Amino acid sequence: MRITLVGSRHFGVTTLNMLREHGVPVVRVVVADGEDRLAAAARAAGIEMVVQANPKLVVASEIAPDTDLIITAHSHARVGQDALAAAKLGGIGYHPSLLPRHRGKAAVEWTIKEGDPIAGGTIYHLAERMDAGAIAAQDWCFVKKGETARELWERALAPLGLKLLADMIDYATVHKALPAKPQDEQFATSAPSLS
Repeated sequence: MRITLVGSRHFGVTTLNMLREHGVPVVRVVVADGEDRLAAAARAAGIEMVVQANPKLVVASEIAPDTDLIITAHSHARVGQDALAAAKLGGIGYHPSLLPRHRGKAAVEWTIKEGDPIAGGTIYHLAERMDAGAIAAQDWCFVKKGETARELWERALAPLGLKLLADMIDYATVHKALPAKPQDEQFATSAPSLS
């Protein structure tokens, strides 16, 4: 299972580390910023690293040849249809909400702001619309009373994302495909940015 990882920041690095610990070949890392900590981790590990020409869009030429699956980990760039077509199984990402609830940026903050008693994470297929692709896997957790978005992310949602990604890699390795259940649009919410 050859992976092109698109991402940034701490979650990008922890995803890279999880994949390497599972013996999954990460053949290229794609970042929006060459100074990002994920770029540094890729360089340190001797993994080919590419900086996106457009920080908001990943194109086919930025995906490694013979990629089986694209994984996004804390990426705010859309992965174009041409890029998805360059990978045998397309691409998946982790979103820290129970999609279709809290689509968009600041999903964890909106979970807290809305007073949701339950949070969760979703592995979803990358699609034309951000956070709107079919669901491959989901799991949930309780939100502690008085918990901040950062506390919820660090305690439950980041570890949940790593576990779900690992499960989906194992599934794809065995089945050469990924589950795909369309999102129910009647429950969609779009989280505006918190400024």
